[in-house]
Amino acid sequence: MSGERPQAQDRSELPEGAEPPAEVTPNPASSPPAKDDEAAVVARAANARRGFGCLTLLLVAAIAAAVGGAATWHFAKKAATSAEVGKVQYQCPMHPTIVQDHPGECPICGMKLVPVGTSGAAPKQRKIEFYRSPMNPAQTSPTPRKDEMGMDYVPVYDDEAAASATPVAGLATIDVDPARQQLIGLKTAEVTRGPVGGAWHTFSRVAVDERRVRHVNIKVSVFAETVYASFIGKQVHRGDPLFSGYSPELLAAQAEYRVALSTQRRLAGATEVPIDESDLVQAVRRKLELLDVPEAAIKRIEQGGEATRTITFSSPIEGVVTRKDVVDGMKLDAGAMPYEIVDLSNVWVLADVYESDIHRVKLGMPAKLALKAYPNRTFAGISTFIDPILDPATRTVKLRLEFPNPSGELKPGMFGEATLESPRRDGLRIPVDAVLDSGTRKVVFVALGAGKLEPREVTLGDADESIVEVVRGLSEGEKVVVRANFLVDSESQLRASLAALADQAPSAASAPAPSSAAPTASASAAASGASAPSAAHATKYVCPMDPDVVEAKPGKCPKCGMKLVPADGPARAAKTP
Repeated sequence: MSGERPQAQDRSELPEGAEPPAEVTPNPASSPPAKDDEAAVVARAANARRGFGCLTLLLVAAIAAAVGGAATWHFAKKAATSAEVGKVQYQCPMHPTIVQDHPGECPICGMKLVPVGTSGAAPKQRKIEFYRSPMNPAQTSPTPRKDEMGMDYVPVYDDEAAASATPVAGLATIDVDPARQQLIGLKTAEVTRGPVGGAWHTFSRVAVDERRVRHVNIKVSVFAETVYASFIGKQVHRGDPLFSGYSPELLAAQAEYRVALSTQRRLAGATEVPIDESDLVQAVRRKLELLDVPEAAIKRIEQGGEATRTITFSSPIEGVVTRKDVVDGMKLDAGAMPYEIVDLSNVWVLADVYESDIHRVKLGMPAKLALKAYPNRTFAGISTFIDPILDPATRTVKLRLEFPNPSGELKPGMFGEATLESPRRDGLRIPVDAVLDSGTRKVVFVALGAGKLEPREVTLGDADESIVEVVRGLSEGEKVVVRANFLVDSESQLRASLAALADQAPSAASAPAPSSAAPTASASAAASGASAPSAAHATKYVCPMDPDVVEAKPGKCPKCGMKLVPADGPARAAKTP
C-alpha cells in the first residue's frame, strides 16, 4: 500500500476559486506523506486566498460608496439652494400680495403678472396671518380655501396686516419697489423754497362802462323830418347831428325871444330914462337853452334873424349808437328817447371770484386780459370795485376791472381770461400735479426712501399755473410724487381698507369656515336631540350680482348666468322671500 502512487484529487471536490494542487513526485530518499495530511494543506491554502480577496473587495466598495454619496449630497444641496435663490416670481403690478411662481393673471383685477427680479440672497421669510377672499375682503379664513366662485383665497402677510397707521384717514403708507415705479411711470419732485403767489387767474367778460351811457331825449313834442344817425352801431362824435324836426313849441319859444329882444331895443331908445329889460331877455334865452335849442339858432335870432322852423338835435357825447327809436315823419312826444349812445373809450371787465379766492383780490391790483380774438396780445387794466354782496346762486362775488379802449378793440360781450398780479413773496412750493384735491382735503404722497410712499395732508396757499405754495405739512428738501399719484392713491386706499379689515379679522379668522361649521352644528343638534330644521329654513341660494334671484337649490342665475351661492347665514335667509 505504501508503494502505490497517490491519485490526483478530483477537480469537482476543490473549493470554488482554488487552484488544483500540482502533482508531487515522490522522493525515494524520504518517506512519502500520508494522503490525509496532503489534502488538509491544500484546503488551508485555498481558504486563505479566498478570504483575503473578499475582504479587499468589501473595503474598496465601502470607500467608493462613501465618497460618491458625499459628492452627490453636496452637489444636490448646492443645486437645490441655487434653484431656490434664483427662482423667478411673478407679481401683480396693482396688488403686490398676489405672487406666483409661474406666469398668469391677477385673480383680483385680471392684469397680467409681471416677473420680479431674482435676488442673490435668500428671500426674507414672511408670516401669513390669514387668508382673504379676492372678491370680498370681509371673508377671511385661517387656512387656505376657495370661495363660492371657485377662486383661491389670497394670503395676507404680517407686514401687510400690521401696516402702520397714517395721519390721513383712509390712506396707508405703501411700498413700491424701483422696478414697479418704472413700470407705472412714477416720478417725484423736491419741495423747494422760492417766490410764490402774485398771480390769480379767472374767466371774465367785457361789458360797457355804465357811467358812459347817454340817452338822447326830447322835452317837447317834435315831428321828425330828417334822420341822420339812421342805424344802430353808427359811430358818432360830439356835436354830430342825429335828426331834425318841427316843433310848434320850439318855434313859439324862438318867437318870444325875438320879441323880447325887439322890445328891449325900442324901450332903450324911446325914453330918456332907459328901461332895463335884460332880465326878461335872459329868462326867455334860458328857456330856449333848456329846451335844447341849438346855440347857433339862438345867436341867429339875436342878430336879427328869423326863428328857425326845424331844429336839429345833436349827439351830446362821442360813442356808438346802441339804440334808435326814430324814423322820418315820426312824431315824438315830450319825454321820448329816440337814441342811446355809449362811449366805448373805456370798458369794464367783470369776473367771478369764489369764496375761497376772495382773500387774493384787493382794490388797485394791476390786471391783464387775454382774449382769443387777439392771441398774441394782452391788455392792461386795474381792479376798481369788489361787490360787497355774495351771489347766493353762484356763491361768487363780482369783481370789476377797468381797461382803456381807445381803439375799440375790446368789444362788450367778449370772453377772456383775467390775471391779477400782486407782489410775490418767498415760501415753500411744489408742483400743482403733486396735490390730490378731494374737495374736503388736499393730500400729497411723500417719498420716504427705500420705495416707501407716505400720504400726508397739506395746507396750500397761493398758486399759479404750475406751482402752488405749501403753508403746512411739508418741509424743504422732501420729495413728493408728481406722476402716477392717482395709481398710488388707489393702492394706498386699498391698503388702508385691508388694514381696517385686518383689525376686525381676529374674530372672523378664529371662527371656522362656513362649510365646516354646518356639519358641526348639525351634529350638535342631533346629539342634543333637537329636531331637524324645517324646509322653510333650509339653505337658500342667491345670485352674487342680483340678490333678488333666490332659489332653494344650487344652480345658475336665469338673468346673468352666474353660479348661485349659499346665502350668508340665517339672517340672510330670513330676509329672502
